Amino acid sequence: QLVESGGDSVQAGGSLRLSCTSDSRTYSSNCMAWFRQVPGKEREGVAATYRHGDFTYYGDSVRGRFTISRDNAKNTVYLQMNSLKPEDTALYYCAATGDTWGGDFGHWGQGTQVTVS
Repeated sequence: QLVESGGDSVQAGGSLRLSCTSDSRTYSSNCMAWFRQVPGKEREGVAATYRHGDFTYYGDSVRGRFTISRDNAKNTVYLQMNSLKPEDTALYYCAATGDTWGGDFGHWGQGTQVTVS
């Protein structure tokens, strides 16, 4: 089970930190990631990280502005979003897979809305 929080409405240039808390079993998955989706558009991979920290992925549109991190003591994955742009507006989902980044994600949260104006 994955539960996202931290979504909000902010002005362009602002920052937000999203949190994704999971149960221990799900958090032990190899890959934890953030995706986002805008109605009418395909879901986009935003950032991902492996359990042992040996891999990190960022989408081209967020690289240099967003940072993914894990707090193993809290079973929580974060997405720090800086220099937000209106095009970052989307429903952000947390997901987990025992596979690699390119694999199928079997665990999804309900999403948290980010609106940038």
